[in-house]
Amino acid sequence: MVQVPATELFGGLQRFCIFEGMKRKLIWGSVVLVLITMLAIQRVEVTPNNSGVDSLDISRAFPTSHRVKTLLQTACYDCHSNKTTYPWYAEYQPVGLWLEDHVSEGKKHLNFNEFSGYRPWKQYHKMEETVEMVEEEEMPMASYTWMHEGARLEAADRESLVLWAKGVMDSLTHLYPKDSLVNPRKKK
Repeated sequence: MVQVPATELFGGLQRFCIFEGMKRKLIWGSVVLVLITMLAIQRVEVTPNNSGVDSLDISRAFPTSHRVKTLLQTACYDCHSNKTTYPWYAEYQPVGLWLEDHVSEGKKHLNFNEFSGYRPWKQYHKMEETVEMVEEEEMPMASYTWMHEGARLEAADRESLVLWAKGVMDSLTHLYPKDSLVNPRKKK
């Protein structure tokens, strides 16, 4: 058995303790920095999506049953309209910033409150996309339905929305010439 002098043994222990102390200071410093950042970011204000402007709403231009209106309001309008009902946690950052970005992106793709202001080809295309997204269960997004159980669509709800969107497309084909329902950039 090899004997190690006590000074070497305790010297190594002392170096280990110094390293552990530095590690603890680094961890606590990081925790404090994160907390300060979280407090500071609370001062960032989010612009709410509540203009309420709906004069060009799709339901004013195309027949929409009460059932479909209700489905649109509960499953779609928070992200795809000018009136978002925010959950309580939206007041806290960075969640509020994430929600603001999410709603902005949703409105960029489709805004039901401004639908009648779209060109005919865009209206038609947006209804094609609506049919596809609802049939493939891509909308409403899973991240939305986790927190909004009422937005989960049953098979019958999906069928109602798809039939309604196809009805809007059919109305558009009767209102406009066929070539006006094609994106001019995609015409050959």
